[in-house]
Amino acid sequence: MKPPVTILVVDDNPTNLKLAADVLAFEGYTMLRAHDATEAQAVLAQTLPALILMDIQMPGMDGLTLTRLLKKNPVYAAIRIVALTAFAMKGDDRKAYEAGCDGYISKPIEARKLPGQIAEILQRVQSPQEIP
Repeated sequence: MKPPVTILVVDDNPTNLKLAADVLAFEGYTMLRAHDATEAQAVLAQTLPALILMDIQMPGMDGLTLTRLLKKNPVYAAIRIVALTAFAMKGDDRKAYEAGCDGYISKPIEARKLPGQIAEILQRVQSPQEIP
């Protein structure tokens, strides 16, 4: 039996935060939650998840800024980060990958697809992301 995989969901929208966390918890993942970058940093000081599902547009520090900070820090660099955004515009996916994200998911969150999307990213061999 595999140990549970821990995922941190960072989203300032309570509905999106609950949906993502509940869907992934149902699939057997251990879930952590944060409402903004500051709260995410506090959670990360206590626990290292395998993956962060990171909202891009948040008040205060945005998700791409936090991603860049985490990827520069050797303690957090191996954590896979998936960008999550409601306001997808042309080029946003490229910006996410350039910031260090390992995946990109547009909102609204599709509950049926999310577990498969996350599983696929977790199964990838950890290597430098090729920017599409």
